[in-house]
Amino acid sequence: MISSSALLILVVFFALAFDYINGFHDTANAIATSVSTRALTPKRAVIIAAILNFTGALVSTGVAQTIAKDIVNPKFVTQEIVIAALIGAIFWNLLTWYFGIPSSSSHAIIGGMIGAAVSKLGFDVLQVQGILKIVAALLISPIVGIILGFIIMKILYFIFGNFAPSKVNQGFRKMQMLSAGLLAFNHGSNDAQKSMGIITMALVASGLQDPSNLDPALWVKMACALAMALGTAAGGWKIIRTMGGKIFKLEPINGFAADLTSSIVIWTATAFPGLHLPVSTTHVVSGSIMGVGSAKRISAVRWGVAQQMLVAWVVTIPTTAITSFLFYKLISVIL
Repeated sequence: MISSSALLILVVFFALAFDYINGFHDTANAIATSVSTRALTPKRAVIIAAILNFTGALVSTGVAQTIAKDIVNPKFVTQEIVIAALIGAIFWNLLTWYFGIPSSSSHAIIGGMIGAAVSKLGFDVLQVQGILKIVAALLISPIVGIILGFIIMKILYFIFGNFAPSKVNQGFRKMQMLSAGLLAFNHGSNDAQKSMGIITMALVASGLQDPSNLDPALWVKMACALAMALGTAAGGWKIIRTMGGKIFKLEPINGFAADLTSSIVIWTATAFPGLHLPVSTTHVVSGSIMGVGSAKRISAVRWGVAQQMLVAWVVTIPTTAITSFLFYKLISVIL
């Protein structure tokens, strides 16, 4: 039998590994548009994204508390459940990264927690209302991204439609430095909190944190922020190619509109009073790019690529749930 302390160390290790992988898996979200339009060099874009991911991760803890309490009742969570959930999510992230598929780390960890908890405790332990609220946010946010991206792009076309394209592109390349940084900040503010919530659950399970207080400790926030920043710095070039050019051929003005749209949607979900909902940055950015592309013309969007991504989005939660369910069975035998 492994001691409770050793299991907690394993949880922290796998949670930070998930955050690191999330960082390089989702780097594309923050920098794909600015790299593809040559507003930023890849190296400079990654450095900016890493710094602002770290900064954003320290801003709030509402999403972390949602993860800690609204998927599985924290009173019944064990270290083994958390480890199995993390391993399932990491497995899926690495698989989709290898094939260059921009899947959702948010979906992966949520599916992982559901599958691992059900494997040990059955369906009664699930917080059904909380899960439905989270899933609704994950489904609605990219749709909002499509609609808002379409509207913002139409407004920009209306304002700058009579300007020389070379001047518009030159101006918006500079603006993209701001919009890419804003998106990286918001990515950190939402995504890093998922691992914070997972570690907090493990601390509650080990008796080191009161279940009535699900606010992540300072060391947890710092460690998760650093892990995501380091992962972001590692880059995720396969997914960058998909996000940056395969959905829609971006010009600087389009890239700015997509980044701005994504930032608004993510920040609203993260910080709006009463929400504090985890959303998929991958989904939101993809939806924003589709909306921006549709504003030019519907046929400008490569809907075949979008369809492939949609399939990955739909299968992520059930796949990671099944994977983590099986990992828990294996872990319960080993540990």
